[in-house]
Formats: sequence, C-alpha cells, structure tokens
Amino acid sequence: MSTKAEPAMGPIRKLLLPFAVAVVALIVLLKLGFWQLDRLAWKETLIVQVEEGIAKTPVAAPAPAGWQRLDEADDYRHVAVSGTFLPGTAFYYTALSDPAGPFEGPGVMVYAPFKTAEGWIVLVNRGFLPQGLPDDLRVQALQVPEGQMRLTGLLRLSEVPNWTTPAPGLDDNIWFARDTRAMGAVLGLDPDALPPYSIDLDAAFTPPGGLPQAGETIVSFKNDHLGYALTWFGLAATLVGVFLTYAAGVVWPRARQTD
Repeated sequence: MSTKAEPAMGPIRKLLLPFAVAVVALIVLLKLGFWQLDRLAWKETLIVQVEEGIAKTPVAAPAPAGWQRLDEADDYRHVAVSGTFLPGTAFYYTALSDPAGPFEGPGVMVYAPFKTAEGWIVLVNRGFLPQGLPDDLRVQALQVPEGQMRLTGLLRLSEVPNWTTPAPGLDDNIWFARDTRAMGAVLGLDPDALPPYSIDLDAAFTPPGGLPQAGETIVSFKNDHLGYALTWFGLAATLVGVFLTYAAGVVWPRARQTD
C-alpha cells in the first residue's frame, strides 16, 4: 500500500518548493501593483490641488526655517516675495510650443538673483527670451528692474540633473536643468542663503517691451503610476501562468503513468 502512495506523493513533493517561491513572488508583485495604485491616487489628488492652488491668492514664499520641509506638494505654489534684484543672470534652455504670450520656439528662461527683505536670496525666473534676438533687444531685456519690489509667481522646486542632462554651458551660463544651487554657485551666491526653489514670475511682470516674457510656466507632472501598476499585475499573472504550466508538466506525465 505504501508502495502505491509514493508515486502519488512524488509530484507533490517536487512542487512544494516552487509553490512556496511562487507564492512569495506573487505577494511581492501584487503589493508593488497596489502600491502603485496608491501612488496614482496620491498623484491625481496632488495634481488637482496644484491646479486649484495656482489661481489662489499668493502666500509668503517659504523662509529658511521651512526649506527642509518642502516637498512635491509645494511645487507650483503661488507665492509672493519683497526685495530687490541683484546683478547676475543665469539661463535655462527651453522651447515653448504653446506659449501664453506672443513669443515661442527655442530660447531661454532668464533667472536673476533677488534679495528679499529678510536677507535671503532667491532665483527669480523673469521669463522667456527667444533665440536669435538682436543684441540691443537682448541687452534691454536683461536689465533688471531697480528698487524695492513685491513679486508674485509660482514656486518651482530645484531639479537634480541626471546622467542624461547635458552639462551646463558655463561660457554663456546656460543650464539644461533647473538646478538652483549650481546656478547660485556660479553667480557667487551664498548657498546657505539660497532656497531649494526658484520663482516663476506671473505674466503681469512682463516689462512694457514684452521681454522677458513672464508667465510661461509649464504645469506638468509625470504620472506613470497606472502603467507601473499594470506592469506589476501583468507580471503576477504571468507568474501564475508559468507556475500552472510547470505544475501541469510535473503532474500530468505521472498521472498518465499511473493510469
């Protein structure tokens, strides 16, 4: 009787370890999929909050005490700051395909240091300069306003360049990432007095000459969480299919031999 039981138990023993591994892997894949769904819900809520916040009355730009607490939810916050512009300019390369103003195409965003009434300094994106401007218009556009001002605009968190980001052109101070700390270092600004964000001016601050063309912030969030979730769930389904195929290959020949 025991002799007949051993062949029947053989396939089950052979499947125990693969089954345990498959269950653990399945749990991990499902948890990753549901985590991405949670991230999707969070990101969609964040996008709604940002879109609503852009039109709100500006609040005071975060002071040094709050810099460490800034996160993705603070990006695009409508803020206000008072102070004076300082000498120096950095440029962020971009291309406008759907501008709010009349100028479009390749060009740069013009960043200038702004010393606040509290003493810290923030880089202010004054607006867009199209490529190929005549020298006289470019010089005129780069002249910063003088005297005390109250500015309003959208807070933009600093970017961290990755391995695909081109190196900045330090000869003409053109950057390909909104890396405010690196820009500030080239402009000789105190890193301890420089926040991890810049401010994109509202369109109302476009000078009478039309340049730099302010109000050209592109509001966009990378939101690939649904695709990631489907990928993890797809892998989980594939794992189940592979295991069932493997199990059938182990059990079926033994079942035929028994018959």
